[in-house]
Amino acid sequence: MTSPDLQMPESARGCGQRLRTARVAAGLDITDVATRLRMPVRVVESLESEDWSRLGAPVYVRGQLRSYGRLLGLATEALHVASGVAPVEPIKLVPRSFVPPMQRLAEQAARRIVYVVITALIAVPVWLATRPHLGEPLAVSAPLDMPAVVRGDAPASGQTRAPTPIVASMTPVATASSRASAPSALSLHVSGDSWVKVMAADGSVLEEALLRAGDERRFAAGDVSGFVIGNAGAAQLRRDGRAVDLAPFLRANVARFAVSSDGSLAPAAP
Repeated sequence: MTSPDLQMPESARGCGQRLRTARVAAGLDITDVATRLRMPVRVVESLESEDWSRLGAPVYVRGQLRSYGRLLGLATEALHVASGVAPVEPIKLVPRSFVPPMQRLAEQAARRIVYVVITALIAVPVWLATRPHLGEPLAVSAPLDMPAVVRGDAPASGQTRAPTPIVASMTPVATASSRASAPSALSLHVSGDSWVKVMAADGSVLEEALLRAGDERRFAAGDVSGFVIGNAGAAQLRRDGRAVDLAPFLRANVARFAVSSDGSLAPAAP
């Protein structure tokens, strides 16, 4: 059987005309071709009219021509040449420049050396700056009037030890008399709601408020001159951490008492 492509005159050798002539010779209309190829009718019409702009990229045009040509028994390559659609060229891959293994190892070693050098430039000055202080013994701060036996620990018998440096201090050592002269601390804690009035040393009101359960107030003995505590049964007064008995100052569950400068309590003046 002679191929329809061979029976076409030279004037009918265009891509679209070849498809149309072969389709008519096969007794098919455009709808039949679209049904068999499962493509829209407009695509078949565009192929026969060589309207490639309606078909998209060249790769799709060549694919549709291939399918149409196989259906009609036409040579696919001849159709592609007659269509004038350029073939799809593969992407050109640009090879990377080859780096020899020894060069790669040398570059890695150079980066590590740079890192070590930078670290040394930072760490060595810091170490040198702190080194003079590493071997020095700790200096002991002591007042000038303290005996030597107190300022340093006496070595055991038969042993010698380098003297510990003493840094002179102008701060006097606290003595028993100075500790005794320190003002007492007073603390008031209430386990229930209690109205409290605190008078200052100059006779003014230092605080007057309703304390809630769990509240606590602290004063220096020299700052206050007296207390009035309502609901005294729920109040606890401490002097230097020791509880103070409020019973001698109670009247109708209200405690009234004066506070001396040393923190001792006395009944309030009527």
